[in-house]
Amino acid sequence: MSQSNASDTADFGFRSVPREEKSSLVREVFDSVAGKYDIMNDLMSLGIHRLWKREFLNALDPRPHYKLLDLAAGTGDITFGWLKRGGGPVVMSDINESMLNVGRDRATSNGYLSDIEFLVADAENLPLPDGGFDRISMAFGLRNCTNKDKVIAEAFRLLRPGGRFMVLEFSKLQIAGLEKLYDAWSFQALPKIGGIIAKDSASYQYLAESIRMFPPQEELKRMFEATGFERVSVRNLSGGIAAIHAGWKL
Repeated sequence: MSQSNASDTADFGFRSVPREEKSSLVREVFDSVAGKYDIMNDLMSLGIHRLWKREFLNALDPRPHYKLLDLAAGTGDITFGWLKRGGGPVVMSDINESMLNVGRDRATSNGYLSDIEFLVADAENLPLPDGGFDRISMAFGLRNCTNKDKVIAEAFRLLRPGGRFMVLEFSKLQIAGLEKLYDAWSFQALPKIGGIIAKDSASYQYLAESIRMFPPQEELKRMFEATGFERVSVRNLSGGIAAIHAGWKL
């Protein structure tokens, strides 16, 4: 089933919750884990998320005359990687102020403040003018959005003709023999590690469940195409544990 809004409920991990409540529940999760988010990303992916993000940044193709909108920017890995590679100015946006504050602190420490505009906003309804960006990125954020179709539509609206929207997200494992191991890691190990490191096992239980509820590769590709994106591509990473979806506004 598509992530459109036919229902009054939305998934919050494996639970169904009233649609209007999901964003506040997700905000509570990230308020809780913001201070330990980078450490937990390393633990959740055994450090491989750094390699995935490097591939993602290479595909974004940073250039000085390109302007980037980094959605669900969080603690800033994509923004900072873009700037380090010579990309142009960035609007660093996140619905969660706690996460964005961590990103702002990192930007201050790394001397990037002059190149970044910070925006606390919902990716489904962004207070930005049409056609202002050459690239829009979203890394590990789309699965937490209530209405994924709206996020994709907003990205299409905000891109200039010739611009590209790229999503890096956990996806559907393509190697059947690893499913039991992957499930054990996701549903047994991660909540325990979250309880130890972040003092919050429930949030990491949600994060593991949210991955399983996210549209698989081909469904998300169809959602891009239905919005109007062309030459939509999917690149699996680590056997489909993560994937890069990309579409052009032509």
